[in-house]
Amino acid sequence: MTRLIVWRHGNTEWNATSRVQGQTDVSLNDLGREQARAAAPLLAALRPDAIVASDLRRAADTAAALAALTGLPVRSDARLRERHFGRWQGLFLTEAAERFPTEFARWRAGDPDPGAGLETLDDLGKRVAAAFTDAAEVTPGGTIVLATHGGAARQGIGHLLGWDHGVLRSVGSLANCHWTELRHDDTRGWHLRAHNVGLITAPVPAEPV
Repeated sequence: MTRLIVWRHGNTEWNATSRVQGQTDVSLNDLGREQARAAAPLLAALRPDAIVASDLRRAADTAAALAALTGLPVRSDARLRERHFGRWQGLFLTEAAERFPTEFARWRAGDPDPGAGLETLDDLGKRVAAAFTDAAEVTPGGTIVLATHGGAARQGIGHLLGWDHGVLRSVGSLANCHWTELRHDDTRGWHLRAHNVGLITAPVPAEPV
């Protein structure tokens, strides 16, 4: 059995102020660093065999908290980056709604390709799921922790499980420093074992941006 623990990074100031991060390289804030330190012992207890992280600092620094406890190295994989939010990156959500009302309405409605330069959900799911699959193949039968981002986690998981966009919209967002557990065996393939696991330290943002 191979186990993937898909771990969302800790809180940032942009999370706290509903500013669109996307692939902008934003650091953890004090709360985010504390969330990572608090979650790390819980994940260490799962006895991971490998840690892989997005190369963006908020995910890499989250992974570093677990590496400090386990002694494992952190392998960087840029495919675990968050969705690219095109012309919205750096804007507050209210600004995106004002400047791009048509595209924003399409995004809110779940359109997988709303425009404004946003990466499509299909492209996002394919690249993140490829990173998940490669990590599993490198450590077959092991437990791998993947430090990534909210939107990336959801789409990568959905692609791996074969879920369509309608199903994914009914799945709640990961809170900061919470995780989803997937397992793979020869009989069932990939399947979901747990979702949004972790310590409750802050409210979940309305959207994983």
